[in-house]
Amino acid sequence: MRNTAPDSLHIAVGVIRDAEGGVLLSRRREDAHQGGLWEFPGGKCEPGEPVAEALARELGEELGIRVTAARPLIQIRHAYPDRRVVLHVFEVTRFEGEPIGRENQTLVWAAPIALDRYAFPAANGPILTALRLPPFYPVLESTATDARTGDDQSTYRRRFHALLDRGERLIYWRARNLSPAVYRRLAKEFSQAMGAKGGCLMIRADSEEFAESAELCPRAGLHLSGRQLHTLSTRPAGWRWVGAACHSLADLRQAQALGLDFAVLSPISITATHPRATPLGWEAARRWLGQINLPVYLMGGLERSDLDRARLCGARGVAGIRLFLD
Repeated sequence: MRNTAPDSLHIAVGVIRDAEGGVLLSRRREDAHQGGLWEFPGGKCEPGEPVAEALARELGEELGIRVTAARPLIQIRHAYPDRRVVLHVFEVTRFEGEPIGRENQTLVWAAPIALDRYAFPAANGPILTALRLPPFYPVLESTATDARTGDDQSTYRRRFHALLDRGERLIYWRARNLSPAVYRRLAKEFSQAMGAKGGCLMIRADSEEFAESAELCPRAGLHLSGRQLHTLSTRPAGWRWVGAACHSLADLRQAQALGLDFAVLSPISITATHPRATPLGWEAARRWLGQINLPVYLMGGLERSDLDRARLCGARGVAGIRLFLD
């Protein structure tokens, strides 16, 4: 990817972590644009310069480190009153050297849970969200095999705890085959277990039940259906995270307009459960994600091994049912 848009300032940004998981922040000079605010290190791309090369060059000049591996995290377009910017954000997974402020800038290693204490430029909001979201988003739903076994609650408990034990910390508890009473009871149980591990259980709800469900599972998140997405004018209150199912660019734009935390775009490929559905394809996903500032999971006919391809399209990660079955 190269800096080719003349009407915007393209900036390569690096999210750098230390061995304890701390995130490196740099404070902008008072006389700079957005002066005094904290940011993730990086700098301007030269005209026609590949952004990955710009990232390595800027981090070398600013911090004195040599980037040896980095992967896309998110791309953000933002219009300030005096300029338009495109942030090409990478997670720096390997580097050599010890970061120092070679331009006399103040540096700090911040714990991820403490990032809200720092004042960032407005364009950095989606970066902070993407940082907190994991790369995988399992969906707990029944399968054709489950219908033959009959013990839905036992199966769901086993799968939920298997995911929790594997380290999954964001799970969508969909389970459309359960009665409302059973669904709610297990939602409360699973949400408490997720909260104890520092994770978040995403639950479904009808629009008229949003407030009631948030009180039932105070540490849970809400996953909106595509239908619910277009009935709202504001983000539902009281939830740790709010995400939505999206199937078009219009859906993604509505999710962004509502200020949701993330979206799930599907189907990318043909799926066994919906073989007649027309897949969106990787190219459409790439184009659409380049037009919004929102972390997105891709879903539908994917494998866990598709994570790198999803990241190259601009997605935060991949979601699914079958690919997380034990």
